[in-house]
Amino acid sequence: MIKGAVFDMDGLMFDTERLVYENWQSMMDEYGYPYDIEFFKQTVGKRKKEVHLMYLARFGDDFPYWQYADEGKARYVEHIKREGIPVKKGLYDILEYFKNSGVKIALATSTSRQTSELNLKIAKVSDYFDALVCGEDVKNGKPHPEVFLTAAERLGLDPRDCAAFEDSINGIKSAYAAGMTTVMVPDFLQPTDEIKPMITHLCRDLNEAIDQIRNS
Repeated sequence: MIKGAVFDMDGLMFDTERLVYENWQSMMDEYGYPYDIEFFKQTVGKRKKEVHLMYLARFGDDFPYWQYADEGKARYVEHIKREGIPVKKGLYDILEYFKNSGVKIALATSTSRQTSELNLKIAKVSDYFDALVCGEDVKNGKPHPEVFLTAAERLGLDPRDCAAFEDSINGIKSAYAAGMTTVMVPDFLQPTDEIKPMITHLCRDLNEAIDQIRNS
């Protein structure tokens, strides 16, 4: 049995990536930029500094990325405060399973601590987490393993005794490089041939992930 469970957040715990995409699509339509979900998918799992460069390459050096990112975040916060946060199937079940099994739980996300804590609070899952590692806590974003290594350290565990739960390609690369058992629950991105050998368990949802972990 694993001793630690380390969760990505957006797209894995919460269906927030769709909210982010819808905000960007709405803004780009309003401001007259051609945009589509295929471009958005390329940004999934990457840090904002990297995404910034992608937008400049696509829309020109004068594209006001940070202005739009701030506006998108404001729209996002307003939405989840008003409507709540969409929770992925099986999240409450898997957190309860690990809590009852004595498994320590950490968050490993590139999202800011302010937004991460708000998400957890609105979803009423903050108390399940023994450690949070957020975007400003690490120098290197995924696929670098720093975020998962830091999570294991904060749990007081060897990474090899932890399972990482991810929905993104860069996330799986990061967790695999950290030496963790990897569990992928795809959201926007399906596993590529490159990362399939890095995936210990490929699951349709977090309920299936419980069964996979329990039987491993």
